Amino acid sequence: MSEFWLISAPGDKENLQALERMNTVTSKSNLSYNTKFAIPDFKVGTLDSLVGLSDELGKLDAFAESLIKRMAQSVVEVMEDAKGKVQENLLANGGLKEKMKCLKIDLTSFVTHFEWDMAKYPAKQPLPSLVDTLAKQLAQIETDLKARTAAYSALKATLDSLNQKAQANLFTRTLSDIVSKDDFVLDSEYLVTLLVIVPTQNYVQWQKTYESLSDMVVPRSTKLICEDKEGGLFTVTLFRKVIDDFKARAKENKFTVREFYYDEKEITREREEMARLLTAKKQQYGPLLRWLKVNFSEAFIAWVHVKALRVFVESVLRYGLPVNFQAVLLQPHKKSSTKRLREVLNSVFRHLDEVAAASMLDAAVDIPGLQLNNQDYYPYVYFRIDLGLLD
Repeated sequence: MSEFWLISAPGDKENLQALERMNTVTSKSNLSYNTKFAIPDFKVGTLDSLVGLSDELGKLDAFAESLIKRMAQSVVEVMEDAKGKVQENLLANGGLKEKMKCLKIDLTSFVTHFEWDMAKYPAKQPLPSLVDTLAKQLAQIETDLKARTAAYSALKATLDSLNQKAQANLFTRTLSDIVSKDDFVLDSEYLVTLLVIVPTQNYVQWQKTYESLSDMVVPRSTKLICEDKEGGLFTVTLFRKVIDDFKARAKENKFTVREFYYDEKEITREREEMARLLTAKKQQYGPLLRWLKVNFSEAFIAWVHVKALRVFVESVLRYGLPVNFQAVLLQPHKKSSTKRLREVLNSVFRHLDEVAAASMLDAAVDIPGLQLNNQDYYPYVYFRIDLGLLD
């Protein structure tokens, strides 16, 4: 599974034994893979400040998760022709030990081997400063993401629109990529070349009748220049003065004259514009993908640091001072085992909060005075890390 449970319990002897029981049961029952989650000793400050930080970190956590999901989706959109390789571009590079910084670190490995980055986020700094650093970093990444993807998205939307026109039916599609100067009689005072859409089943009828649809139609002047699944686009040359009569007679026979004037300058402009847009997209593709890979990694690493801070703050608020708790990362083996895993945890740590533990058995029980903003509450500190960023 791509889901992790980050929990903590007090670090006294009784609760360390409880953690050992949890590890034994979950291992024997094949419920989850468990590892210790190392969190530094931060400067606690006052409990009042921790209450404020708890709320701030909750919002920052949600923002960070939303940001990395948007970045993952941006990678999908940019790699439109290679979507099968998206996952290998969503990494947490440079987030582990020095000796591993040159390696490609997948998200699961980063989370299960998490180490606090002391260089980037010094643990000696006050907690509000660390939260502020992370918030500013993530906000800057979001600002850059919006600017970079907006330019690329606008370019892609224009190209998509042009491609849709090129792939539309013969009544509406652009013709600049299929007609040429040789298909038309140009610069004639008397003659003009029209384009006529003929249903596939009426090809034979067209060939037999087009010369007689009106006076002054040039014999053997028709030519098929393009087809789709419904019909074909034919040229026909006639005298200008019979255009209206020819259109009316053609309509009676289920032939449609498409309004089109061959303008070499306009067609050249359209072709050059398409070539320019394709070139611009190729030029933006590489730098944008590299930026997304680097900054997705940065944002993801920051997000997991936010999770670590949340565990620390909530553990101090829940278990009190002096700071003494043990954080553990659980990876449920399969979706069907999560209910059983939750029951094991609630049983093992029931003594931490008898009222909360009882409410696990009866969802209707209201815990007086407990405001949880609709989040799940358990006897132990609990946060979920979901790596299913593309789900």
